[in-house]
Amino acid sequence: MEKKIIFTESAPAPIGPYSQAVQYGNTLYISGQIPMVAQTGAIITDNIKEATKQVMENLQAILTAADASFADVVKTSIFLTDMGQFAQVNEVYATYFNNNPPARETVQVSGLPRGVNVEISMIVGK
Repeated sequence: MEKKIIFTESAPAPIGPYSQAVQYGNTLYISGQIPMVAQTGAIITDNIKEATKQVMENLQAILTAADASFADVVKTSIFLTDMGQFAQVNEVYATYFNNNPPARETVQVSGLPRGVNVEISMIVGK
């Protein structure tokens, strides 16, 4: 098996030494995405629902670049700086998974890159 790097300009460029996603065999590993708008670099921090929607749109762009979809996602990890925002994040997140949602954990962390409130990563089976 060979490792394939996935990159799209439709999602934010990595802000460190990592790839947006890596495909190895039939598995795609998508790095944590934050609520950054790829085209402008703007970061959404004042509205958790809008921030979560932007994160999910960034993930969608990477899935598309890898010829995958949310239906292929087998596992997600959600990182929040305030677990009190869980219900709002979950409300937006749920709209991206119509049937058979993936396995998931959600954890509260003390901080995230660029001062954001939410970050989500994914593992995808293709």
